[in-house]
Amino acid sequence: MGQKNSVTVTDNRNGKSYEFPILDGTIGPSVVDISSFYKNLGMFTFDNGLTSTASCQSAITYIDGEKGKLMYRGYDISYLATQKIFADTAHLLLYKKLPTDEEREAFRLELKRRSFIHEGMIKLFDAFPDNAHPMAILSAAVSTLSTFYFDHLDVDSPSEYMEMAKRIIAKIPTIAAFSYRYSRGLPIIYPNLDRGFVENILYMLRAFPYDHVNLKPIEVKALDTILTLHADHEQNASTTTVRTVASTHAHPYAAVSAGIGALWGRAHGGANESVIRQLEVIGDVKNVEKYIAKAKDKNDPFRLMGFGHRVYKNFDPRAAILKNIRDQLMKESDIKIDENLVEVANKIEETALKDEYFIKRNLYPNIDFYSGLILRALGIPKDMFAVIFVIGRAPGWIAQWIELKEHNERITRPRQLYVGPEERTPKY
Repeated sequence: MGQKNSVTVTDNRNGKSYEFPILDGTIGPSVVDISSFYKNLGMFTFDNGLTSTASCQSAITYIDGEKGKLMYRGYDISYLATQKIFADTAHLLLYKKLPTDEEREAFRLELKRRSFIHEGMIKLFDAFPDNAHPMAILSAAVSTLSTFYFDHLDVDSPSEYMEMAKRIIAKIPTIAAFSYRYSRGLPIIYPNLDRGFVENILYMLRAFPYDHVNLKPIEVKALDTILTLHADHEQNASTTTVRTVASTHAHPYAAVSAGIGALWGRAHGGANESVIRQLEVIGDVKNVEKYIAKAKDKNDPFRLMGFGHRVYKNFDPRAAILKNIRDQLMKESDIKIDENLVEVANKIEETALKDEYFIKRNLYPNIDFYSGLILRALGIPKDMFAVIFVIGRAPGWIAQWIELKEHNERITRPRQLYVGPEERTPKY
């Protein structure tokens, strides 16, 4: 980072001008350092939703929304999703480099060995009602990890960072699977050390005691790809939540638990579930034109889910990758994928991509438009979609936590524009 030129702000109230330095990143837009803005002008800046505010410096993920570009540590997402596995991406996010063959095997083995949770945590799952949402159980259980693994409550050294990071990444899938099993009243299935890290997730969700589970390579590849595509996504709502909580020096278990809560929202991690629910409402290809018209009607509250993105103003680079995976799944005749929903989705995509309304507004299918159909084909129920998102995002959250720790960033403390009543005189 280096200073280049500056921005001059003139206060028309008194005619005084102030210089604010411009900071340049490696690539992407430069930023104006307004740290001294309040000191100089006696005012705060206002940025609703923080859409034009860089809240930190980061070397993890780069997004170019205009070009539809996404990179982790400098590697394009298409390369990582098609040529590497999720464990490689997790290693990259944590260690800042892709693993060698030996490092990959050692990393995967450690994740598998750490995937078992403390037996005392089983009692926690018993405390929830059978119909509890898996995200609620997951959030509570991740926070509870600090009571069972308290040897790293004060994380100060890089070796402690990494041990803690691998513990969280390894145990979240097991907690997620147990959450699902308990929410359905099903017997829990422990991790199988003979299976791969991603394969184990599907195994723990599907298996029954003494019953063989046959998982097809394309199924494991599909879930691996989804996890890789969700591993990090710059300073989104849940990542910002993780970093905000971490800035208080809270333990990463607490920070990740808070991130899970943020991710649960329908506008964030719950978006692909909303896509499936909407496809079910539309129901048939003959209804597509009607709902497209509703989406275009500014007086109609209906919103077409799975199109457009807050950051990507052209296309979502993750969407094309998932569309290809979805098509591969459909070629496997014995994999149950709802062909009616796929037909509805294809008709929506075909119609929208030819419609001037969507073209002018750059409303292209995003990752959520395809991921829900894939997860459904894998036999994962809708209320587990956001849980799968958490499994994928865990390495990114922990990498962001480590980065904040290494930079010794200040506690997050935004200001506000107060619009409440002036001081009131009490009546006695």
